[in-house]
This record gives sequence, C-alpha cells and structure tokens, in this order.
Amino acid sequence: MSIIDNHQNEFGGAIEHFKQDISSLKTGRANPAVLDGIAVSAYGVQTPLNQVASISVVEARSIVIQPWDKNIINDIDKAISQSGLDLGAINEGDKIRITVPQMTEESRKEIVKLLHHKMEEARVAIRNIRDKIKEEILEAEKNKEFGEDEKYSQIEELDKKTGDHNDQIKEVGDKKEQEIMTV
Repeated sequence: MSIIDNHQNEFGGAIEHFKQDISSLKTGRANPAVLDGIAVSAYGVQTPLNQVASISVVEARSIVIQPWDKNIINDIDKAISQSGLDLGAINEGDKIRITVPQMTEESRKEIVKLLHHKMEEARVAIRNIRDKIKEEILEAEKNKEFGEDEKYSQIEELDKKTGDHNDQIKEVGDKKEQEIMTV
C-alpha cells in the first residue's frame, strides 16, 4: 500500500466537509439544510432542531417544521427568529411554516462570494494534506524505504490525485453557484 493510499480518507473527508459546509448556503429554494445550525432550548438543554421536530419541504419556497412535542413549538419559533438566518417563520399552533424569501441579485452575488471563499478553504485543506503526504514520501526516500524513481512516481501520483480533488471541489462549487444564481 502506498503512502498516498494511507491518506485517501483525509482527501475524502475534506471533500465531504466542503459539501456539508456549502449545503447550508441559501439558494432561494426551500432547503432543510439551512436549519442545520439551529439549536432549540428544549427541556433546559440545547438540542439540534432536527432532533426535536420533523422538517419537510412542502413546496419550492416553503419548509414545514412539526415538533414531536407540541409544548416546545414556541421554543422552536424563538430559536429560528434568533438564528440570524432572516427566515420568515409563521407559528401555526401545531407546526411552523417558513417561507423562503426571494433573493435579490445583490444577495445572490454575496452568497456566491461566500461560496468562493469556502471553495478556497477546501482547496487549502487539500493542499495541506498534499504537503503532509509529500513530506512522508520524502522522509521514506531519505530512510531508504524506496529509491528516487519511486519517490518521483509517488509525487507525480500525488499531484494527479490533488488535481482530481481540486477538480471535484470546482465541480461541486460550480453546481452550487448555478443553484444560487438560478432565479
């Protein structure tokens, strides 16, 4: 097994983290992932919203939150209003309906700017993994675990894998940007 193969999970983890990170970006469509960061103070404990209620998308710009215990509906309402997500939540007594507002061209561009920042962070994470692996390859060659030819072939393979992962970040980012900019 090569040194690169030992770190394959790290590359995959960086990509998955990036995908999860951008899933909460607003696109102008109802997406339950925008609520992932919201914690509800239920029974004296901060609990993630998705652990105290079912969250469903009922139409393109509407999310319905149905708490499993109707007694905490006001706590959920309060958590949403204090989240800073600028979501119009309407408490209907037994459920909360969130209508996702139409995004302006300016707000779309701001979110795309944030997306590009997150893409760059993901590329930096990939580069850091690459640098760590390259150090291990150089160290292994120095310790005579393999020859100079093997070192160069592993570095070449590492550069190819790094490029592939950067392409994957770009592909995911471009798809998300298209979602954001679609009216």
